[in-house]
Amino acid sequence: MTYTTAALLAVPATVLLDLVVLRTRVLAQQAFWIAYAIILGFQLMTNGVLTGWQVVTYDPAAVLGTRFVFAPVEDLLFGFALVVQTLSWWTFWGAPGRGTGRAPERPTAGAGRRDR
Repeated sequence: MTYTTAALLAVPATVLLDLVVLRTRVLAQQAFWIAYAIILGFQLMTNGVLTGWQVVTYDPAAVLGTRFVFAPVEDLLFGFALVVQTLSWWTFWGAPGRGTGRAPERPTAGAGRRDR
């Protein structure tokens, strides 16, 4: 399997894992997309340094050739899959002290209020 093929398979597999298998719905949360924008900025800076200064090089035959800020598009796809899966599994297994095995439920209106 090539790097490109693995990257192209990683994204839909990760989306299915989040939305269908684990049902954590990390991708449906606005907070994820805000956090991911920040992560992506740092990923591009780091990848830009590593690939721009040729600390890391890629065989041109192993990647599509499309680059974004020096980063092969495959790196961005893998980065996306890595971040989503990390958060999906973390949510599924439960953060320490928050339970395990399922996504947290959204609070309903008035939740946490005690009627006296």
